Amino acid sequence: MKPIQIGLLGLGTVGSGVFHVLTRNQAEIQRRAGRGIALTVAARRDLAAARAIVGDAVRLVTDPMAVARDPAIEIVVECIGGTGIARDAVMAAIDSGKHVVTANKALLALHGNEIFAAAHAKGVMVAFEAAVAGGIPIIKALREGLTANRIEWVAGIVNGTTNFILTEMREKGLPFATVLAEAQRLGYAEADPAFDIDGIDAGHKTAIMSAIAFGVPVQFDRAHVEGIRQLEAIDIRYAEKLGYRIKLLGITRRRPDGIELRVHPTLVPMKRLIASVEGAMNAVLVQGDAVGTTLYYGKGAGAEPTASAVVADLVDVTRLATADPDHRVPHLAFQPGALSDLPVLPIAEARTAFYLRLAVADEAGVLAAITGVLAQHGISIDGMLQRESAEGERQTDIVILTHVTREGAMRAAMTELQALPTVVAPIVSLRKEELA
Repeated sequence: MKPIQIGLLGLGTVGSGVFHVLTRNQAEIQRRAGRGIALTVAARRDLAAARAIVGDAVRLVTDPMAVARDPAIEIVVECIGGTGIARDAVMAAIDSGKHVVTANKALLALHGNEIFAAAHAKGVMVAFEAAVAGGIPIIKALREGLTANRIEWVAGIVNGTTNFILTEMREKGLPFATVLAEAQRLGYAEADPAFDIDGIDAGHKTAIMSAIAFGVPVQFDRAHVEGIRQLEAIDIRYAEKLGYRIKLLGITRRRPDGIELRVHPTLVPMKRLIASVEGAMNAVLVQGDAVGTTLYYGKGAGAEPTASAVVADLVDVTRLATADPDHRVPHLAFQPGALSDLPVLPIAEARTAFYLRLAVADEAGVLAAITGVLAQHGISIDGMLQRESAEGERQTDIVILTHVTREGAMRAAMTELQALPTVVAPIVSLRKEELA
């Protein structure tokens, strides 16, 4: 059978990884796909740099649209990134009747609903395993492997940069700014790291997982997103003393009245496997009603881990290219006409436990006042730690772990706590998840 013809948009880190994996494992890939997968044309502005990667094996052009509309190309692989030309090229490829494979989480988080609708109308596939957690096959697990389950929640470390920073802060006791500078020197963080450290990247990925887990449209615009920029080393140390580690988690949970969709630093019990995921590694926990808890772990970025997922998508699309479109796996796991309108809940309605650190005057009655305010708002205490004051010191830290409560109740309680005359600094609050 004639090899299926592939066009590649972008020959940067991921694109070059796709070329190398396809070339190196060509025979094995063909055995799995049932026919050859031939990369015949690629687009990159810098033709000299592209030629240094692919040699004479691939025809090179500078215009992504030329690849997207090339009548000889059957699958377009988008590795440009961003949401500008990448969106235009993907939509042009779909309009030309081509299947699309993409590693672009921002594109799908912001424009996925439009892209999937266009693909469905044209009877073509959009595959995106590499868009979430790099080489970890979490999309396939959610969309196919766990299809018998009613998914209850998903929680994941899906940004390696922030996980590296949090690991270094914990192991070395260094402040955030120092570790960020080291991460940039080592190449883990970009010169402008905001996309990672402010939680946006994790938010994009969590929004995609939420859509597949619960059969709803992609709704990144409704996600609550916090990063790690304000996190202090002292809170990492206190968390350790209480038996927890702090991770930047993307969490989405089904509730009777809607869906929680949030990204933020989170205390996780040390006894959970995900708490031991260190460095730049990724991990995702999924809770299903039939299977229980499953964990997916591996490299979430890098040329070849991401290329592994891209090429796996290419094999899947190649196998199904001639299948009846109505019998393919739906983009978001559920049939397009069966997507739910279950709303994303505002963060004030989220239900979680909390870590509170209060700097207080070291005098009688302080703790009673604090617990009294929490009790008035129906918030019960799960654990507590008080730093022993040095001789002559007039203030101390009180750290409180609460049981699960409504976020709105905690915010109201914190407003009252902050107004107490014995609370002498801004209260630090972090969410806590048992992930049981």
